[in-house]
Amino acid sequence: MKIITRAVAINNLKKYIGKNLRALALKCKITTYETGKQNKGWKGLILERLAGLETNISKAPNGLSWELKSVSFYKVKGKLIPKETMAITMINQKELKETDFFNSHCWNKLKAIIFCVVKWNGKNSNDGQLIKVVSLDFSKDDDLIKEIKADYDFIREKLIKYGFENLTGKDGKWLQARTKGTGGINSRTGEPRPITRAFYARKELVKKIFELAK
Repeated sequence: MKIITRAVAINNLKKYIGKNLRALALKCKITTYETGKQNKGWKGLILERLAGLETNISKAPNGLSWELKSVSFYKVKGKLIPKETMAITMINQKELKETDFFNSHCWNKLKAIIFCVVKWNGKNSNDGQLIKVVSLDFSKDDDLIKEIKADYDFIREKLIKYGFENLTGKDGKWLQARTKGTGGINSRTGEPRPITRAFYARKELVKKIFELAK
């Protein structure tokens, strides 16, 4: 099996900047809207294919792990603005309490992400243009990374002092510990679903990484 490193994946993806992702998906026989209902994962599937991954392989083998994330941007007064926040990883309470930032799952995920910036032209648009391919290539001493670490440390300390239920999406300048999933009652068992949280990159962080990338 061919090994696709992060650097190779980035170079492969950059060849498709300016291309229409939906047209490429149709060419690869990946369903988008053809059934009358949107296949929500179609962008991820075509981006994996363009990166060089084989079907059903979401990570490079032999420890060379990385992840693709597609982030939608749209224009406001001529400037590209992220449409949404970006999920990084689920929060494990025990791990967060016991692990500092640079040994955390959050940092390992964040530094391994390849951001694929896609232009958003409205719901069910036929045009999903790939605008930019970005990675987080900063050292631990960079000011932005120090500020992200400060957010993590604040959220970690709050969890230790006040408990998981007191974490909110308002915490953090660049990172937030936001609810993921609806909770509520499991319709099958009648039992309450536990509330889960995940680390998200705020739109401001997504925008910052986009602007700093060459």
